Amino acid sequence: MTDGAWVSLFSGGKDSSWALYRALERGHPLERLVTVHPDGDSYMYHVPATRLARLAAESIGIPLVEVEPADFEAEDVSDSGEQGDAELEPLEAALRELDDELDGGITGVTAGAVESEYQTTRIESMAERLEANVFAPLWQENPRDLADAMLDAGFEIQIIRVAAYGLDESWLGRTLDADALDELESLNDEYGVHILGEGGEFETLVTDGPHMDRRIELAYETEWDGSRGTLKIEDAWLA
Repeated sequence: MTDGAWVSLFSGGKDSSWALYRALERGHPLERLVTVHPDGDSYMYHVPATRLARLAAESIGIPLVEVEPADFEAEDVSDSGEQGDAELEPLEAALRELDDELDGGITGVTAGAVESEYQTTRIESMAERLEANVFAPLWQENPRDLADAMLDAGFEIQIIRVAAYGLDESWLGRTLDADALDELESLNDEYGVHILGEGGEFETLVTDGPHMDRRIELAYETEWDGSRGTLKIEDAWLA
């Protein structure tokens, strides 16, 4: 194995958590989790509940680096390509600092991309500039197989935001279990809802898993505007 450290691009959601878990299984020496906290909407990053990455990192036992960019102003964008490149800049700057800080520098990064060429090509280009490898174990895998693998491994996944036709308020706070996956497959057939929410149909938080020592407990209310909604998390703690 090449000398140097690995870092995990981590939001606390299921996809980045699965990439982290698989990297640990592979024996990659993960020394940092890196979370970007977008101010407002983002083309590149998971947005909701990223502050809970602190609790997840404590449970996982890997130090967390938090990146605090300015507002990406993603609501008023004329060129999505330029926007994605601009949003990557604060992350790359943080990784360059880590590359100088960590013994042997950064050898590799994990990424939770499933189908998004938009995100993946930018992460791969960034890693190439850093002379680092990319470990993306979800990339272009079958979505249902991935979801089943997460559940089989013992992941507890909670839906914290929904924004797609067919997903009503009852999905907020719901655990992503086998029954939910069956329903999502039906919604995929009827409305095109992606089983893993890859198109932004829903967002998740991993509250427990085999890589975590303690589960995350949540106290929340739901916010619903008639077509989309999110969990308003009022408190969170490690059980």
